[in-house]
Amino acid sequence: MYLYLLPVIVATPLCSRIFSFVYAKFKVQENKIIASSPSSPSPKSTLPRNCIHDVFPSFHGADVRKSFLSHLLKEFGIKGINLFIDNEITRGEFIGPELKKAIQGSRIAIVLLSKRYASSSWCLDELVEIMKCKEELSQTVMPVFYEVDPSDVKKQAGDFGKVFKKTCKGKTNEVIVKWSQALAKVATLAGYHSKNWDNEAKMIEDVATDVAKMLFNSTPSRYLDEFIGMEAHMNKILRVLRTDLDEVRMIGIWGPAGIGKTTIARCLFNQLSHSFQYSVFMMNVKAMYTPPICSDDHNVKLHLQQKLLSQLLNQKEDLEISHLGVAQERLNDKKVLVVLDNVDRLVQLEAMAKETLWFGHGSRIIVTTQDRKILKAHGITDIYKVDFPSNREAIQMFCMYAFGKKSPEDGFEKLVWEVTRLVGKLPLGLRVMGSHFRGMSKQEWENELPELWRCLDGEIESILMFGYNALSQENKDLFLHIACFFNNEWKDKVVEHLSTRFSNMRQRLNVLADKSLISLKRGDVIMHDLLVQLGRDIVRKQSSEPGQRQFLVDKRETCEVLADDAAGSRSVIGVMFDGHEINVSERAFEGMSNLQFLRLEVERAGGGDAFHLFGGQSNLSRKLRLLKWRFFPMTCLNCIPNPELLVELSMHGSKLEKLWERTKPLSNLKWVDLAHSKNLKDVFSLSTATSLQELNLRGCSSLVELPSSIGNAIHLKKLNLSGCSSLVELPSSIGNATNLQFLSLSSCSSLVELPSSIGNAIRNLKELDFSRCSSLVGVPSSIGNATNLKRLDFRRCSSLVELPASIGNLHKLYSLTLKECRKLEVLPVNINLKSLRTLDLTDCSLMQSFPEISTNIKYMYLTGTAIKQVPSSISLWPRLIDLHMSYSENLKDFGYEQHRNTRDFSLDQENLSSSSG
Repeated sequence: MYLYLLPVIVATPLCSRIFSFVYAKFKVQENKIIASSPSSPSPKSTLPRNCIHDVFPSFHGADVRKSFLSHLLKEFGIKGINLFIDNEITRGEFIGPELKKAIQGSRIAIVLLSKRYASSSWCLDELVEIMKCKEELSQTVMPVFYEVDPSDVKKQAGDFGKVFKKTCKGKTNEVIVKWSQALAKVATLAGYHSKNWDNEAKMIEDVATDVAKMLFNSTPSRYLDEFIGMEAHMNKILRVLRTDLDEVRMIGIWGPAGIGKTTIARCLFNQLSHSFQYSVFMMNVKAMYTPPICSDDHNVKLHLQQKLLSQLLNQKEDLEISHLGVAQERLNDKKVLVVLDNVDRLVQLEAMAKETLWFGHGSRIIVTTQDRKILKAHGITDIYKVDFPSNREAIQMFCMYAFGKKSPEDGFEKLVWEVTRLVGKLPLGLRVMGSHFRGMSKQEWENELPELWRCLDGEIESILMFGYNALSQENKDLFLHIACFFNNEWKDKVVEHLSTRFSNMRQRLNVLADKSLISLKRGDVIMHDLLVQLGRDIVRKQSSEPGQRQFLVDKRETCEVLADDAAGSRSVIGVMFDGHEINVSERAFEGMSNLQFLRLEVERAGGGDAFHLFGGQSNLSRKLRLLKWRFFPMTCLNCIPNPELLVELSMHGSKLEKLWERTKPLSNLKWVDLAHSKNLKDVFSLSTATSLQELNLRGCSSLVELPSSIGNAIHLKKLNLSGCSSLVELPSSIGNATNLQFLSLSSCSSLVELPSSIGNAIRNLKELDFSRCSSLVGVPSSIGNATNLKRLDFRRCSSLVELPASIGNLHKLYSLTLKECRKLEVLPVNINLKSLRTLDLTDCSLMQSFPEISTNIKYMYLTGTAIKQVPSSISLWPRLIDLHMSYSENLKDFGYEQHRNTRDFSLDQENLSSSSG
């Protein structure tokens, strides 16, 4: 028998948040009380815009603190609502200027009127100031009547009136009148009445949702004003979404490329996400993983579902799932908002949102796509078609990009009308053309227009072609490189790969971004699908023979060229293939002497090899800078005899056993990904890769050791060794990697110890994962050098005996996980991890002493340990909310009766849950 959860509730003035608890709405007009359903009162006031806090709470702590606080914290925290907390203010006879400033600087004031609210002159003074702000600053005031009658508050009658009269004794008539008037006014406002709710949890969620909606609706509309016509889109699509209904709904947003589907979905997401327990915007699903047509590849679906759950539940990117039922298991009780942007295959929807039963009540799934057939095939009938903007809106859109405002400059009216008429009303075309003309004089406009007339044939491609033709010759070439090979790539990689071909690469990227031909978001280079297609069409027109063009990107054409000994030529600098199966002739690459970029995303069909090589392997160009070859079929890289210019090597899932037979010059190599190359035993060839920044050896289960020369890679930033189950040790030279920002050793089940020098390499790390290192006995004291560490994970390190006292130096550590460390008996003593909020010792069965390594812990998990006593000092821990531990008769000595009524501690025995063990 186990007893779980000793909730320790911190009773600070935070209980302001109380108000997420309150019970139902009511409206009071004069002496008439109008009860309503638990829907928002939706006051129409204008909230202050330059505010410090979202909500100021006024409450009487003794009435409500212990029953409401922890739940309110959770609900308002989930919805990102910022409350004023008066921890540092000493309550006295009068409210001071600091508290008045807090009231005036809050968008909403919530007044929790409880039985003894009027017993506090402090509360009554707060109420006077709040009602003053309502009148003078249009502040929204939301009263909550908790177990009191609104009419008693208004008239100061009944038990509420008796308490009020007692407080008034000894006060001046002026003060009493102010208090009385404030109570009378607040009682007539639309608010919430506890008697109308019998489900406290539902009431909490409803009130918090109403506050979140009110805060959003009070936000200045400048954001939507930047997007012409967006408010009309929002009004139309909200009628389809029906957020007032508790059912799960899937809706589609459909229209051609460049029409603004993603922008609409993003604005919608920003407007609604506050109202959902979890929300995620899955940007450009098409680019995440593109399976072959008609494929029902189980692994593809697992990958997509993993992405969804990782982002939606804020888990690590490498969250692993074992079957396709995980999404339904994890989400069927959660109210979620999911946006799946740019879906182009049915399998993507089947993986991430197969049916409405997967999601909790009230969830909304929004899908943007160019293909209406996908929506219909998935049973989505509520489809919002994005129409082209009106003529007036098109001109406004164009002017926003050309002039930075909705109307043209004086003298440009006719020119604007002419350009927008020629461009058409496609928002992408308006953006591209507006960016092109921005900053030009009237004469320059007039000079450009004839060329626009000549090249335009009314098609979208012609519109976009005009922007391309305005580029310099070198920037045109860069545009083609991005369109054919480097779209959706990390900016730093694009710069590195192309820096030898183009000077001032970063500046050139900024030029393309300024002309709206690419966007630079979150460090990635992103080009719109239409522009990608334009670039590839331009390359296709270079020659009727695919092997004579700059890039090979079409599947069929790539297959044809690589199957022919003589089809390739020195013109080819980039080859891309993404598909199920490809046949390559013995001498396919011999003619491609200028080949710089080779990307073969070959999928495995039914577990067999999808790459067929006729004859022996031919050597690749010595100019090669990027090689990405999924499921590479050879055991060695003899096909690259001269890799001195190689910058990136990616061989995910290869059959490699070693890289090269002998040492090769690799001074330019910066990124290496050999993940899941299960036969790989030897990476000593990397000893010359002195510029290496990222090395991914995840899942290389045959790898026994790293070469000591890894210490030469002093620029190494990311090292992933997770799943290297044969790795026994790390070389001491790892300490030279002082620029390391990411290190994962999870599931290195043969790793016994770590070199003391590792302390030099982990100084900048924020997370360190040793989970499932089942042979790891201990860690060196130098781990204390990781002073920036926030998360440290030792779960399932079943051989771990102790941790060094130096972990006391980890003052930024937020989470320490030691779950299932079954040989761990004690934690270091006399340390105080000031930032620690979560400590997990679940199933550390030899642990007998209560861990006192921090007094700031919020969540502590001791279930499955041998700990049977809790120190009395725990009642002084200011942040502790949850304590989970196994039941013991000795817990009676904890002194519940002694501490249950203290200000900072509450132990709710009724909420102890039990289960058979």
